[in-house]
Amino acid sequence: MSLLDTLPVSLLRRLDPETAHETAIHALALGLTPFAPHDVPQLATRALGLRFPNPIGLAAGFDKDARAIRPLARLGFGFVEAGTVTPRPQQGNPRPRLFRLTEDRAIINRMGFNGCGIDRFCRRLARLHRPRPNGGPHGVGPTPIGANLGINKTGADPLRDYPELVARVSPYVDYITINLSSPNTPGLRDLQSAAFLAAMLDAVAARNPHRPPLLIKLAPDLSPDTLGSVIEAAIAHKADGLILGNTSISRPAGLQDPLRSESGGLSGRPLRPLAIDMLRRAADLAQGRLTLVACGGIETGRDILDRLLTGADLVQVYSAFIFEGPALLPRLKRELLDAMREQGFETVEDARTAGKRA
Repeated sequence: MSLLDTLPVSLLRRLDPETAHETAIHALALGLTPFAPHDVPQLATRALGLRFPNPIGLAAGFDKDARAIRPLARLGFGFVEAGTVTPRPQQGNPRPRLFRLTEDRAIINRMGFNGCGIDRFCRRLARLHRPRPNGGPHGVGPTPIGANLGINKTGADPLRDYPELVARVSPYVDYITINLSSPNTPGLRDLQSAAFLAAMLDAVAARNPHRPPLLIKLAPDLSPDTLGSVIEAAIAHKADGLILGNTSISRPAGLQDPLRSESGGLSGRPLRPLAIDMLRRAADLAQGRLTLVACGGIETGRDILDRLLTGADLVQVYSAFIFEGPALLPRLKRELLDAMREQGFETVEDARTAGKRA
């Protein structure tokens, strides 16, 4: 019996959202968490030169300060992405800054990259580090871990900061994500241009001739023209993949919760149509030249299979985990296996292959 079992999600929901989140992270960091059984072989997949025990990852934003990577992996995620981390510690935006839209099964946040900064973040990653049998770094056994990198609100120099952040985390993680798409850091989304991406990736390469696979996290609000030029720049300048996508500044019609007008980035169920459309466009444009990680409105095993068949290699969840807690993962895996059987796919690899051919 774990603390997360004895503190059910229904109880955490009675707390202020940020207090509830901190309580959950504290429980995880103490190791008072359930252990998931080993995944069945049918769920395993390979991407970015890595093996994933299942395709379901935890998106950045949950464990901003790398405090609970190992316990999160033990819950049964196929990969865990910590961050977003910035060069220097910062407080983020004033509270309240995190809102549950319970009626819409959605979340709005305007956190503003609050976090401990890269020094403490890397010290925590270093404690997880141990050599893999093939000589590469790893922190939590068979579960790949990633670091999501951002810039400070003030004093930022992106062409200096991103290459240095990549250098700092590279010894400790299996992949790296460059966050260009949070709506809560002024000017950050302006960096989602082909010209900046080319310059940034070149600067990263110059500073880091050897690095883990590198992903770019984009906003679902990008125009089709911008998405196309960004994808070509990512390919030309040696990015390895994209995360599609971040939270949205849009407010889809039909939101019911009284908190729907709060400013910040929207995630969860209402983001699903926008996220699927972006994935479809990106898959058509990339034509298999980039690894694609789908994120946004994923709540069921059927959702996961749909993303794989639309061209995704992996998926990430965030809001559904907030609403359901650790019980989400076994349910998603059962539903994914059922959906695969219904459509005649024996393995996740089979579904991915079908998605690439579509």
